[in-house]
Amino acid sequence: MHKSRIGGVFIDHPARSFEASLAFWAAAMGREPEDGDPYRSLGWFDGEVVVELQRLDDDTGPRVHLDIDTDDVEAEVHRLEALGAKRLKSYHDGSYWQMVDPGGLVFCVISPHTPDFDDQATEWP
Repeated sequence: MHKSRIGGVFIDHPARSFEASLAFWAAAMGREPEDGDPYRSLGWFDGEVVVELQRLDDDTGPRVHLDIDTDDVEAEVHRLEALGAKRLKSYHDGSYWQMVDPGGLVFCVISPHTPDFDDQATEWP
């Protein structure tokens, strides 16, 4: 058995449009972005979901991606593969995975980084 939940929403932009998008989303959400690179956090929202902007290389277009927090990365990756997702790339020797859903939307499966993970996560058999 393992648990998982959506822990982050990431607004990804190539470097050429990153600053303009950061300014837009910060103003749209009424938040002051925290310093960082390649991530600039707009902070935590209800349910302890973080919203961040990520600076990408210029050869990757803008997109939104989700992070799925889990206490067992490999079990969650297998569960999502059974639902139709595909692995794209492993990071840090498999400690987290970049995947795509059946329609091609990128998302990541990572270890928990939300303070309310145990209370908010779904338990899977």
